[in-house]
Amino acid sequence: MATIKLDEGMMKSAVFGGAVLGGGGGGWIEEGLQIGRLALELGEPVLHTIDEFANEDTFVTVSLVGAPGAKDKYLKPIHYARSLEMLAQGLGKPISAIHTNENGAGTTVNGWLQSVMTGIPLVDFACNGRAHPTGTMGAMNLTEVEDYVSHQTAIGGKGENYLEFSVSGSLGKAASLIRKASVEAGGLVAVARNPVTAAYARMNGAPGAITQAIEVGETLLGAHGEAAIADVATKLGGRVVACGEVTEFELETTGGFDVGTVQIDGFEMTFWNEYMTLEKGGERYATFPDLMMTLDVKTAKPVVTAALEKGQQLAVIVVPKEKLLLSSTMNNRKLMQPVEDIIKKPVLDYIF
Repeated sequence: MATIKLDEGMMKSAVFGGAVLGGGGGGWIEEGLQIGRLALELGEPVLHTIDEFANEDTFVTVSLVGAPGAKDKYLKPIHYARSLEMLAQGLGKPISAIHTNENGAGTTVNGWLQSVMTGIPLVDFACNGRAHPTGTMGAMNLTEVEDYVSHQTAIGGKGENYLEFSVSGSLGKAASLIRKASVEAGGLVAVARNPVTAAYARMNGAPGAITQAIEVGETLLGAHGEAAIADVATKLGGRVVACGEVTEFELETTGGFDVGTVQIDGFEMTFWNEYMTLEKGGERYATFPDLMMTLDVKTAKPVVTAALEKGQQLAVIVVPKEKLLLSSTMNNRKLMQPVEDIIKKPVLDYIF
């Protein structure tokens, strides 16, 4: 697809399509729309294809880190641009393009605002075509690159919680400290991180992830209710697995993550920001990084895990991981081990 000038319709489609591809995480629809509209008000964001960049051009990831359900979270638009500015200063070399870390309601449009504020090109690319809980899962397998030094900046919070944080070190340590910074800032921070070459990004990430989200959003918004839900499932090569009332719901925000379970139509889903497992009667129907997502039966609006409530009428769609645009991290057994540790259910045997 050629370079495209992004408009209001594409922005709305990106947010709603990103919400579906977020798999329960990736931010809130309202916040995604707010940031997207602000980007369009401040300038004319343009989406560039990855093929427009030379192999040695420098790509930088922009992301949100933390727990979307945290009550004290606080982010302003300037925080997004400031984190990128801090990273650029530390690198001491020009940034060729920026891109989001994942698809999600708030994250698919992450980078649009930074691009119009800084003039740095925005590339149709994500570290991962679906949302994921940990920073290392969104680091394009840099954990496997010997002696790679991760540079990361984080900004967020207000008042006593306001924080500007910069760290350089091993990727695991840097990601862990950024996560802790999000807790100190009230639950959520805007992050710029992990410079790589365009060639490395192309091999390990998800080129075309943003246009895919826009297309999914157009499908979702092109119909109503259960018909829209069925259309989206079909477009992604998945299916509607369940449809019914939320009868049980538990969520705990801990360590900068939303962790919990929800029961819908007799199915139990676990989540760690994103949905991790879907089961019924002892049978496993889906396991992360398969895409599981909940949508309101009447409106077809995606419902993220942090917005779940007892009594909601929701449909559950499932898309096998083979149908998704995924990072090489989703095949890294070591990076998947923490999922089992958090949700206390087997996942590795199902994934690998």
